[in-house]
Amino acid sequence: QVQLVESGGGLVQAGGSLRLSCADSGRTFSSYDMGWFRQAPGKEREFVAGISRSGVGTYYADSVKGRFTISRDNAKSTVYLQMNSLKPDDTAVYRCAAKNPYTAYVLAPSYNYWGQGTQVTVSS
Repeated sequence: QVQLVESGGGLVQAGGSLRLSCADSGRTFSSYDMGWFRQAPGKEREFVAGISRSGVGTYYADSVKGRFTISRDNAKSTVYLQMNSLKPDDTAVYRCAAKNPYTAYVLAPSYNYWGQGTQVTVSS
């Protein structure tokens, strides 16, 4: 069973950085591809970044490419999202999710397990 818990959100000024973490308390973390999604008030949920089981493959939304970095530590059953050069438009609830391989990273229905989310607020 996969149980995901995010941490690391908060309030930061524009141009600042945050690192989100998502830890799995189960024993099958390395079997899953992982993704980060976000949802701002009044907006659709959107894909932010994804990473393959091994960590070799990484994928990003155009809006965060070059600013955000996804990584994982399978020994710690944790996936990270390093967010630099933050903008007010990055303000949202960020959620991590786990999916089986060979399904699309960018599509939320691909993911079987979700964390509860962590709030990121970027002030101008």
